[in-house]
Amino acid sequence: MGCSFEDHRDLIRASEASSFDYTIADVHRSPWRHKAVESLDENRALDSAKYPAMRRGNHLDDPPPTLFIWAMFEAANAVQVRVSIDEIQPNVWRRLVLPVHWNLEQLHLGIQAAFNWWNYHLYEFRIGGLRYGEVETLTEDATDNDPRVFDQSEVRLQDFEQGAVFSYHYDFGDAWRHTVAVEEFLTLSSTPKYGSCVAGERGRPPEDVGGVSGYERFLETIADREDPEYAETIRWCGGYFDPEWFDLSIVEKDVRNALRSNVNRRLYQPKPKAFPKK
Repeated sequence: MGCSFEDHRDLIRASEASSFDYTIADVHRSPWRHKAVESLDENRALDSAKYPAMRRGNHLDDPPPTLFIWAMFEAANAVQVRVSIDEIQPNVWRRLVLPVHWNLEQLHLGIQAAFNWWNYHLYEFRIGGLRYGEVETLTEDATDNDPRVFDQSEVRLQDFEQGAVFSYHYDFGDAWRHTVAVEEFLTLSSTPKYGSCVAGERGRPPEDVGGVSGYERFLETIADREDPEYAETIRWCGGYFDPEWFDLSIVEKDVRNALRSNVNRRLYQPKPKAFPKK
């Protein structure tokens, strides 16, 4: 059970008369950490008091706890996340560095860009058993028994803890589920204006291929030129498909343009460049 920010404030105060060491990690692990920082910042009078040494790796000699915690969290202006498509082996994944102020709707666009999904199916986030997305769209045909949908724009990446893991579902027909892991909050020299992709592996399945089972059948078909469905299938996917495809420069450009309203998605996977004959 998490502590409230009032609990954190009381814990700091109690430490003046106790013998235990209070660590930054205690605040960092709490889902209320930002409120804790704000609350502590309102009590700067405590800064002049003597507290047991707070530490994060190395001991510090009686630092002002309010200023130290405030500076630590205010400095984070980006977050590194790893997004992978569930149930596909070898894993299809992307590592993204995104502005911490992005909300879930912007994260959705970043994921779409990173995998070059076409962004024309329904989607939602599942976080701690709750649903987040476009409320009006997802509740249009909902019944009284369906779980409530919360507004995706009200949740920002800075609201998550480091180490948090949640799900992103795209295309309820094919049912592509992605695992999103918050790996690290970063302090960059300047606040990023765009998202970026820093690593990844393998190409995502074609849109409307039929989910995990359909993708498995698709790979079997294009690997066998004698398959009676080979010609039609390879033509359907643009004449070429490599499950191992990943080009960081292309994906980085896609993610950088993720929030543009007029962005164009590639219909098919890029074909390898032909080398001139000697």
